[in-house]
Amino acid sequence: MKSWIVSLLALLWVVSVDAQQYFGEKIDDKGITPMEEVISSLEEGKKVHAKVKGQVTGVCKMKGCWMTIQDEKGNEFFVRFKDYGFFVPMDIEGKTAVIEGEAFIHITPVEELRHYAEDEGKSKEEIEKITEPKREYRFTASGVIIYD
Repeated sequence: MKSWIVSLLALLWVVSVDAQQYFGEKIDDKGITPMEEVISSLEEGKKVHAKVKGQVTGVCKMKGCWMTIQDEKGNEFFVRFKDYGFFVPMDIEGKTAVIEGEAFIHITPVEELRHYAEDEGKSKEEIEKITEPKREYRFTASGVIIYD
């Protein structure tokens, strides 16, 4: 009886360690390109198909319609989802994500930046400090994997 319980607990631990959630198109974690390499290949007005991995550093707290991911060197993508066709959970900050889709450079206007800050739950004072457009690295993800 004890060995059965130990086996079951071991199986549950393996499943929980490797737990993944998929959103959008089902993708895998093969062929990941370092974020830094993708960013260095970007040119204004052009998109690059890529698959990158990073830690979720922000997410829309209203409905999960965008997130930010960052690599260990501080490179960051602001991620939206293809055709507004899927969302991610609102409690995934700190988790690891793999995203696949199109990377590009975007100049984000002040009003849009303030809107995203509001979505993220920032204070009125923090939002009012946003006074300049921002050159951002953006990503339109067709598929996302979130690791628990």
